[in-house]
Amino acid sequence: MTAYAELHCLTHYSFLQAASSPAEMVQRAAELGYQAISITDECSFAGVVKAWQAAKAHNIQLLVGCFFNDPTGRYVCLVKNLAGYQQLSALISHCRQQAEKGSYLFKPEWLLSKPLPDCELLWLPAANTQAVSVQIADIRRLYANRFAILAVRDRLASDQVCARAVSSLAAQLDAPIAASNAALLHSPERLPLLHTINAIAANTTVAAMESEHWVNAERHLRPCDQLTQLFPLKWLQQSALIARQCSFDLGCLRYQYPGEVVPAGYTPANYLAEQAQAGAQRRYPAGVPQKVQSQLDAELALVEQLNYEHFFLTIYDLVQFAESQHILFQGRGSAANSVLCYCLGITAVDPDQSELLFERFISKERDEPPDIDVDFEHQRREEVIQYIYRKYGRHRAALTATVITYRLRSAIKDVGKALGFPLAQLSQLLTRLDRRDSEDDWQKQLDALGVLQHPMGGHLLQLVEQIRGFPRHLSQHVGGFVIAAERLSDLVPVENAAMPERTVIQWDKNDIEALKLLKVDVLGLGMLSALRRGFQWVEHCYGRTLTIGSIPQEDQSVYAMLQRADAVGIFQVESRAQMNMLPRLKPKTFYDLVVQIAIVRPGPIQGDMVHPYLRRRDGLEPEDYPNPAVEAVLKRTLGVPIFQEQVIKLAMVAAGFSGGEADQLRRAMGTWKSTGQMLEFKRKIVSGMLARGYDESFALRLFEQICGFGEYGFPESHSASFANLAYASAWLKYYYPAAFYVGLLNSLPMGFYSAAQLIQDARQHQVTVLPVCINNSLWEHQLTKEDDSWALRLGFCVVKGLSKDASDQITVARPGVGFAKLTEIESLAIPSSDLQALASADAFRGIAGHRYQARWDMTHLGEQLPLLTEAEAGQAEYQLTEPSAVDTMVQDYAATGLTLGTHPLALLNQQGVLPTHKRAQELIHLRSGQVVTVIGLVVGRQRPSTSTGVTFITLEDETGNVNVVLWQKLGRQQRQHWLHAKLLQVTGTVEIEESVVHVVAGRLRDISDRLPTQAIRSRDFH
Repeated sequence: MTAYAELHCLTHYSFLQAASSPAEMVQRAAELGYQAISITDECSFAGVVKAWQAAKAHNIQLLVGCFFNDPTGRYVCLVKNLAGYQQLSALISHCRQQAEKGSYLFKPEWLLSKPLPDCELLWLPAANTQAVSVQIADIRRLYANRFAILAVRDRLASDQVCARAVSSLAAQLDAPIAASNAALLHSPERLPLLHTINAIAANTTVAAMESEHWVNAERHLRPCDQLTQLFPLKWLQQSALIARQCSFDLGCLRYQYPGEVVPAGYTPANYLAEQAQAGAQRRYPAGVPQKVQSQLDAELALVEQLNYEHFFLTIYDLVQFAESQHILFQGRGSAANSVLCYCLGITAVDPDQSELLFERFISKERDEPPDIDVDFEHQRREEVIQYIYRKYGRHRAALTATVITYRLRSAIKDVGKALGFPLAQLSQLLTRLDRRDSEDDWQKQLDALGVLQHPMGGHLLQLVEQIRGFPRHLSQHVGGFVIAAERLSDLVPVENAAMPERTVIQWDKNDIEALKLLKVDVLGLGMLSALRRGFQWVEHCYGRTLTIGSIPQEDQSVYAMLQRADAVGIFQVESRAQMNMLPRLKPKTFYDLVVQIAIVRPGPIQGDMVHPYLRRRDGLEPEDYPNPAVEAVLKRTLGVPIFQEQVIKLAMVAAGFSGGEADQLRRAMGTWKSTGQMLEFKRKIVSGMLARGYDESFALRLFEQICGFGEYGFPESHSASFANLAYASAWLKYYYPAAFYVGLLNSLPMGFYSAAQLIQDARQHQVTVLPVCINNSLWEHQLTKEDDSWALRLGFCVVKGLSKDASDQITVARPGVGFAKLTEIESLAIPSSDLQALASADAFRGIAGHRYQARWDMTHLGEQLPLLTEAEAGQAEYQLTEPSAVDTMVQDYAATGLTLGTHPLALLNQQGVLPTHKRAQELIHLRSGQVVTVIGLVVGRQRPSTSTGVTFITLEDETGNVNVVLWQKLGRQQRQHWLHAKLLQVTGTVEIEESVVHVVAGRLRDISDRLPTQAIRSRDFH
């Protein structure tokens, strides 16, 4: 068979230009017996890591490169060695950074001024090119024997003409010709998808692009026997010859850590040990416990052995900066398994509080950098990001990419538009589709909605399935940084991010992990912002300085509040599932809270570990251990494995796994359903346990529990980190509720609840909430003294349509005694739209009366036409009637999204427009199992992955919240009643257990038409 290498191949990382993935292209090339395959996406290396992984798996040579488009043709560059890779990566970076995100600027003369001496250059001439330009000739001379012309044949009538033109150009340049598929598809069956994505890219329909489409599927990877019929043998051989000149392998990339984190006169190991020991003395002022010191010494020795000192010192430098700027932070994830991280102040989990597993963080067997996630206040994280850029420079630091892919909703929308579906029909389909019902196939739902009656309905279903998971574009990771010792572009191309002052690399976190490059995660966490703001108000109002570490621990009053499921706004335990568990688990200690956070997860639930744990906790079932070794692992959780670390430790003590082997087991747990890797471990687990004297039934039960954890096993280290914040937020809510709520409100959006729901909960906790006021409000919410107590004053930020600039202008110009009348505001020249927004929010009540009057009076401010001025002369003092309670409620929701007046349900009940029903506060007094009807505003819908299709709906009435449980079958039958309802009537049975009250739905009815406003919003499925 003739040797052939594909030199020019696009993947779906040339966004919306090609219809196959890098792995598909590589696999198909291997099946066809190609000598090599190149991945040459447009000005991008985004797909090369995935191609490299596939090439290793299929034992085929991968050529790394890219292409640049220009009116003179297409320039394909292939790297020959590491130097060539760095040269081309630098050129890609230069081209990308000359343009906005998602585009690039390329000039052929840069191939001369920024030459690529270690790259092959292939020129695909533009159509109808007859003569060689001076510039092309210069490029040919410079690249000498590294230059060739690409020839492509598409089985069109023009093929012969094109072939003669290529031959003529080659003769003029004295250059060789190499054959290429210029592949856009790995298989011809993808042609309809290619037409579709091309139409999406052009923002038109497939039908409208008919004349511009590929008329056949020849741009796929074709068998070699077909290629020999299309191209001269010499052209095919030239492709193989060029491939043999390229020896670069991505695996040769080597990361070097930034060196400036080590002061002069120190070695990295000495400086890290010194800082760690100093931190240990601060953590344990009475003396470092021997167990902790031994673990610290062991960790330092392993870090030195693996040369990870710079990594820890880089993170240490970031948290030191955050501390100096009074930015709250907390490390989490596997880093919380490390005593070293605790002593350096990176994490807040005391090793004495939890049984942690260092092997989950670092192991010799894993041979890859540790993963340290640090959360910073989400509203101040940008300060940390800019510190990184200042310290290392943009040529050495950039954010990791996130690949935004087609998910079901975006796929239906884009493919539907491309196929000519009316936008109104697509909108209706997307509204009625329940995408979160994983067992009710989306295709069946669309079929039931009549999609197949459309002429293109069948194509829609097929193409949506194909395009799901395809990349749409690159975005920036939430906070993953790559920092290099020298130019970052030596490792990976860097391009501009959408946000100003940011740059992003072209690889995502999976690519980074595959190549074992260092990534520093600088993440944002809303609760840290809320706590810092709450602490500031405590200090301002009560004179008490608080930090997360200084909050009194193990306060039983705080735990009693949690046991009542009074957890709205409390970190990690505010969801419906968590609030249902709190009265059953009844946390009394910090470790109970660690368990509480971890147990309401799919792993323990699917592994059938929740009920045994609760029964043992209540003394209804004895603890059972086969031997002391297993007891040592499971004693703290009453013999039931709750945490991922426990599963890993069981494999070590019961089956003889090493720490590294146990970590490989953890990784296999995360993908066993898709890869079947767990079956490879079954033999080792069972045989290892049998060899150590365990019963086969116990060994098999342990294996089934491990599989039950699957990808959802929650690590104790993670839970312990979260429990710190959960306890701190619960303590703040109990002792300083006003400060707690103002901190939360000023940190939105975050958590499960909207501002309206948080304010409702605040008022139920006797926090006085004051309305927006032109003379007292600031942009943010604040606490003000009101009758010897602190009240929460709403800020201008809740006013819809009001700009922050206008708010700032008002607060700067506001007299010390406040504005006395509307005319004083006229001189501020604030846009009328902002003033109308304030009037609609009733912000002028103190100086102009109710909102109707204020809006009327506002019409006299500003310039008027003479005719209008004369007509209004006699109406200046006209007094309008004050709005009714219903009108007030409607206007409140329209202007601010919430109301401090009468609750909508109370108004509807007063009007007698609702059928007989029970209020939320009445349910606790009913008999469990009693049939009941409840009505409320839908304020939340949740379907956690733990719930096996169950949907939790939260209804709000004037007395509180009603928790509705909607089973999957009924939810499907009555989907259109509850999925988008704003006011919902539910008839079902009330269930009461351990003070947990919920209504199991039997019949649902959307009665939103009885609401006088549709401005009420719920927080759904997050």
